[in-house]
Amino acid sequence: MRPGIHPDYHPVVFRDKSADFAFLTRSTITSPHTIQWEDGNSYPLVDVDISSASHPFWTGKGRIMDTAGRVEKFQRRYGKRSH
Repeated sequence: MRPGIHPDYHPVVFRDKSADFAFLTRSTITSPHTIQWEDGNSYPLVDVDISSASHPFWTGKGRIMDTAGRVEKFQRRYGKRSH
């Protein structure tokens, strides 16, 4: 990489509070918050709303939607009408 043209790329901890899950990776993001990591070092901390530990696709716990009710509502509203 050419010096002076790229943003600072450094270790950062991302934390998903809803799943009590955190992971250390590298990123260009900055944060005023820090956390003491398992290795004893302090790293910038970024809180995220969802991660692989809490996302329905990765956990297999999807939301159940009332599709039958929606279909019936659609049929009542736009279904065949008797003339």
